[in-house]
Amino acid sequence: MKRIVFVFCFFVSVLSAFSQKNVKQGLTFGALPAVSYDSDLGFQYGALINFYLYGNPARFPKYDHSLYLELSTYTKGTTIARVRYDSEKLISKVRTTFDVSYVTDQMSDFYGFNGFQSIYDPMLVTSSNRLFYKSQKNMFRAKADFQGYFGESKFGWIAGYSFYHFAVDTVNNGKLNIDKTGETLFEKYKNWGLINSEEASGGSINYFKAGLKYDSRDQLACPTKGIFTEAVVQTAPAFVNGSFPHTKLAIIHRQYFTLAKDLLFAYRLDYQMSLGNNHVPFYAQSLLITSYLSAATNQGLGGKSSIRGILRNRVIGDDVGFGNFEFRYKFLHFEFMKQNFYLGANVFFDTGLILKPVEMNLANLSLADKNTYFKDYASGQFHSAAGLGLKIGWNENFVISADFGKAFDKQDGEKGFYLGLNYLF
Repeated sequence: MKRIVFVFCFFVSVLSAFSQKNVKQGLTFGALPAVSYDSDLGFQYGALINFYLYGNPARFPKYDHSLYLELSTYTKGTTIARVRYDSEKLISKVRTTFDVSYVTDQMSDFYGFNGFQSIYDPMLVTSSNRLFYKSQKNMFRAKADFQGYFGESKFGWIAGYSFYHFAVDTVNNGKLNIDKTGETLFEKYKNWGLINSEEASGGSINYFKAGLKYDSRDQLACPTKGIFTEAVVQTAPAFVNGSFPHTKLAIIHRQYFTLAKDLLFAYRLDYQMSLGNNHVPFYAQSLLITSYLSAATNQGLGGKSSIRGILRNRVIGDDVGFGNFEFRYKFLHFEFMKQNFYLGANVFFDTGLILKPVEMNLANLSLADKNTYFKDYASGQFHSAAGLGLKIGWNENFVISADFGKAFDKQDGEKGFYLGLNYLF
């Protein structure tokens, strides 16, 4: 971690000597070693590159085409192979995004369902069973998303298709050379029948997505004003899904304010709910719906994409809600080698809660197991964290990000540190 922080700070100090702005045209790129750190995933190493093709200078910092490539691995067992293409010019007046990713997670976090109803006890992670809260969860995803507007208005439409395949298993401790005695929590859930045999090893899902939006933001990477609100229905219909057909609705509101020169306030409110009474397989419960996916994964609640500082996937429910509230300040703008840069800082508060729990029948559990792993469910309990961050913007659209979050309740863990790309929203 010291090495990563040193590289990050050295990069900042070298670039701090310059200060101007320059509008970009033509082909540019941001290329970096994929060296980062995530408290939930470990150290990341690999490579990534983002090509941007800029057209009319009057549109800057908006780009015509973007191609993002990444191949990286985390020390806790996650590998990301990803290609993402994004354009507002491929199809006239339609924003088109294609994403193909393969993410292997040999030590995926599993803390049970319904947040505080499932007790988190770090004492259960022992030298002889470091894997108690872990499982193996590999994901292949192919997405095609489309967005457009009704005439010249700020109101628009959202459509898309996604294919997911999940392969789930217990952690291969032999391959990872990690000692393990006794059952993991994932194995206990299977034995208790809280995860049934049909879904325990994963499966495939075909999702169709449709929705409406209102978008008045002035730019995408770090808006200084405007609103982006979307209501999206994502369905896995029975005719293309052999099992577990289900439908979910997401309502997401983001708003951005300029309080003073280079001082911004931004917030996001997100509500995700299941429609109807169909069963959502556990491996899909953590998926968060959005019209545009910037990160390699969008799962939670907990972790860098939802509630920073809280354990990844700590808050899993049928219906969930969360909010992010953030002050952002760009304290230095400069030019280096004909590239535009800025340095920024952010202070944030993130929180979320279960609005409808996953149904769990605990009748067959022993009293000892109930007292050890569960407590009475109480709705309306918030999982909260706060923290601060540092940002380096490169030609406005390529943002290097560092965030540190501290959980308010030890049942959600202690803290989280995330070094990567992009603002959270």
